[in-house]
Amino acid sequence: MSNSEFLKEMGITEWVSRDQPQIASASSPVTTSAEEKAPQQSPSAERVPQGGWLFFGQKPQGDAQALFQNIIRVLGLSPGEWSWKNASDPLDQITAPENGMPVVAFAFGGPVAQKITGERDALPQLRETVLALNTGNDDEIPVIASFDLNQAIAKPNEKALLWQDLLLAKSVLQNI
Repeated sequence: MSNSEFLKEMGITEWVSRDQPQIASASSPVTTSAEEKAPQQSPSAERVPQGGWLFFGQKPQGDAQALFQNIIRVLGLSPGEWSWKNASDPLDQITAPENGMPVVAFAFGGPVAQKITGERDALPQLRETVLALNTGNDDEIPVIASFDLNQAIAKPNEKALLWQDLLLAKSVLQNI
């Protein structure tokens, strides 16, 4: 499945690169600048991990699980690059990877983001902001808050906003 098909699956009908000013019409097809500019790798080329992702929230089931699997696929994450965490797990047991790779946390839902960051604001105020998960071990892990997967499925407009939040998390991870 191509990136364009994944974006369509996530409810994103138009993708415009922020790198170049473009005028896009509603009828223009979904394209990604990364898809157009990506160098072709041979199947045997070894992929270098970009960092680790910690996903917090209620473990997805049904359609939410399918959406989550598509997110993992679109982000290009291998099984060793992400893990699912329960917000009720002790946060002091979460540590940055020993290999020095950067890590970012992604909270699905306002209550989850509040629990892991200690913030009291509602999700609309927490979104589009880099929050911090303090593990108590002098490690602060950046946190991006977004919509619960089931909520994103029920409201397609929020699915597009969820994708924006994932892109923010990816950007944060790349700049650590």
